[in-house]
Amino acid sequence: MPFGRQSDGTRIGWFRRDSGRRPWRLSAKLLIASSIATVIGFSTICASVMLDMRRGEEELARQTLENLAAGIDADISRNIELYDLSLRNVASNLVMPEIMSVSKEIQHLILFDHAATAKHFGVIQVFDAQGKLTHDAASLDPAPEDRGDEEYFQVHRANPDVGLYMSRPMLRRSAYSIVLSRRINDTDGGFLGVVVGSIRFTYFHDLFGRLTLNPGDTITVLRRDRTIIMRTPFDLDVIGKNLAERPKWRADNLKEGIAYAGVGPVDPTPRLYVRSGSTNLFFVVVGKPLASILNLWHREVLRIGAVMMTLILFVVGTTLFLAREIGRRAEAEEKLEELATTDALTGLKNRRKFDIEIDLEWRRAARNKTPVAVLMIDADHFKAYNDTYGHQAGDQVLVGIAICISDSVRRSGDCPARYGGEEFAILLPGLSAVEAFTVAETIRLKVEQWAEDPSVTTVSIGVASMTPTAAIDWSYLIEAADKALYAAKANGRNQSVLAAIPQLALVA
Repeated sequence: MPFGRQSDGTRIGWFRRDSGRRPWRLSAKLLIASSIATVIGFSTICASVMLDMRRGEEELARQTLENLAAGIDADISRNIELYDLSLRNVASNLVMPEIMSVSKEIQHLILFDHAATAKHFGVIQVFDAQGKLTHDAASLDPAPEDRGDEEYFQVHRANPDVGLYMSRPMLRRSAYSIVLSRRINDTDGGFLGVVVGSIRFTYFHDLFGRLTLNPGDTITVLRRDRTIIMRTPFDLDVIGKNLAERPKWRADNLKEGIAYAGVGPVDPTPRLYVRSGSTNLFFVVVGKPLASILNLWHREVLRIGAVMMTLILFVVGTTLFLAREIGRRAEAEEKLEELATTDALTGLKNRRKFDIEIDLEWRRAARNKTPVAVLMIDADHFKAYNDTYGHQAGDQVLVGIAICISDSVRRSGDCPARYGGEEFAILLPGLSAVEAFTVAETIRLKVEQWAEDPSVTTVSIGVASMTPTAAIDWSYLIEAADKALYAAKANGRNQSVLAAIPQLALVA
């Protein structure tokens, strides 16, 4: 018969439920969610540990630089203080009344007897109020010199309260030095001149040379006005420059007692800079490249990051593999369930699934006080047709009836099933007897119109509908529909019969 097949001879199967890819079950989603949460948690912990390690490295470097800056500051301060004592002694001895009444030799002895001497200290000299050299610790008859135009001389002459003054780096007696000077006052505070000494750059070279510095480390000694006195690595182009004249560098970048990380004012290398707190004359800034400070930390980050990435890839790979296996298992279980509850020939539910569904709907209808309807359908003269045309033709008849049923019953809660042999059953939750009878007639007429010869393929249908009560179960409903089906056959077939509940009176 033609109605059960397409033009290419394949069986029509649009009444079967779509077997597309089904979503994973909750267990697979929980597995993925828990794995993601685990990865995020461990990554967060790892990142926190890495940041703590970085802060620890930076803090350790800061403390080391602070100690280094403090040590250098203390050494320079001690030597300047020692030298300043000699300058004070010369300044105080010059105003003694007796100094002018003794010979040059005695004057020289009195003035410079206690003067500090060291290989890095320059000769102490005295200049009068006009800047002329009057006394020299290295000679009783020094050569004439005029320092009236020097910065330090003009500062002392203009300001009596300067105290010890540190000059800019300069070339003094063929050696680069910084000049230390004090004002000489008379008994009335008038300006008598200056006493001058110097510290050669060799002192700083010797001091810094005793330290163990890494490539890129810097030590800078600056006056309070931020003029660079000395720097290592030594660069004569930088010495004497004032950082206040650098437009891209702000003094607030490096306040006393505060570290600064970034590019400094001299070169573009990012460093951690620490400033010492010192006297009113100078301060020391020590810098260490950030790359050097964080070198060990970077290696640890790479090592731990590689381990973490390996673990993450392992967890992700394992999770995806297990999730896929869970998904496959879920699909297999669904397919097995479908095979166990679906009639292989017609694609409708089988009797086992029908009994499960009607039991659930019966209980739900009992709670909600709603009706449940059942249609029992039987193919008329099927045995004779099957014996005449063969089992294959008989199977096509059953497929055609199933198609008519599937086209007429489309609600999600409805359950059409092959009940056994040529008999079909349809569960229609929530329908009254009249509504169920309308569905039955739709199916019957569709089967009648579908067949080439109405005398060959028709169906008889028994219809029953009732609202469940505690006194009866759903088998009572099946029995009523089944009796209505037999009544339809007894009345001549190809008709629907509605069972009267509870009297079970049968009407066509």
